[in-house]
Amino acid sequence: METLTQLLKPFSVYFSLNNGLSDTKPSLKRYLSQMKGMYNDDQAFDLMLKDRDSLVYEFHELGVPEKPGNLAFGTSIVYPGKVGNEYYMTKGHFHTILDTSEVYYCIGGKGYMLMESPEGDCDIQEFTPGKAVYVPGRYAHRSINTGNEPLITFYVFRADAGHDYGTIESNGFRKIVAEQDEKPVVVNNPKWQ
Repeated sequence: METLTQLLKPFSVYFSLNNGLSDTKPSLKRYLSQMKGMYNDDQAFDLMLKDRDSLVYEFHELGVPEKPGNLAFGTSIVYPGKVGNEYYMTKGHFHTILDTSEVYYCIGGKGYMLMESPEGDCDIQEFTPGKAVYVPGRYAHRSINTGNEPLITFYVFRADAGHDYGTIESNGFRKIVAEQDEKPVVVNNPKWQ
């Protein structure tokens, strides 16, 4: 049994409403080179990477202990850009504890949350400032920026849920969001396995 001194203490964190960054802890950054295989157009990816290794997204993990009963939270910032005609996005993940839900609240920018269950049920919800998206348990999820400014979201989930990035790295999502006729559209992923 935990003693009172072993329990997590109350704390507060500042996040900028302008850029989603926190002065409490440095963000974890994901560059284009870390997204190899995530985009449909490998040739466009390789050409972009030769030119420069752009920052695609960053997020804050605040170090809340990964124990039952705790809530992990932070911000995710996906920058504007495209690889070929596919918008910048997060890698996406399932939770290791598969039944874990997560909530995202859009602070700024616009885009989508792409979700998919292991059984193949796919859903997409729009992000606009002030809109919250509920990701049910069992759904892999990925944030996608379809705008011209950073997509900034605040997220919360159970701290012991863990992250399974490997399944998405191996199989991808069944759907992708790409630009067609200057608009974002959801299409089948030709690389899905």
